[in-house]
Amino acid sequence: MAIKHTSEIKLNIGLDENKIPETIRWTAEDGGVSNEETKAVMLSVWDSKKKESLRIDLWTKDMPVDEMKIFFHQTLSAMADTFQRATNDDKMSATMRDFCDYFAEKLELKKE
Repeated sequence: MAIKHTSEIKLNIGLDENKIPETIRWTAEDGGVSNEETKAVMLSVWDSKKKESLRIDLWTKDMPVDEMKIFFHQTLSAMADTFQRATNDDKMSATMRDFCDYFAEKLELKKE
């Protein structure tokens, strides 16, 4: 199958003298995002030859811990949704969502 279109996602990381991220900006023009600032990014890619995932996890030194907890909760919840769409495994997806609820409860993220 011939590629009809390509799409590019760019990350620009501003580092301090110790190579600690101070700024993170990203662009995804097909998604309407242009040089937007963010405080954290998690990127996973699959190496099919080695059968392993490769990761880039970055956050700025001024990322608040309370926001990092929310970021993790929302990322885990989104992974449960993606897992269900990718595998149609309703039982494990529900188990993952149960863990997300537990995670939120223990971190007191749920609003009553």
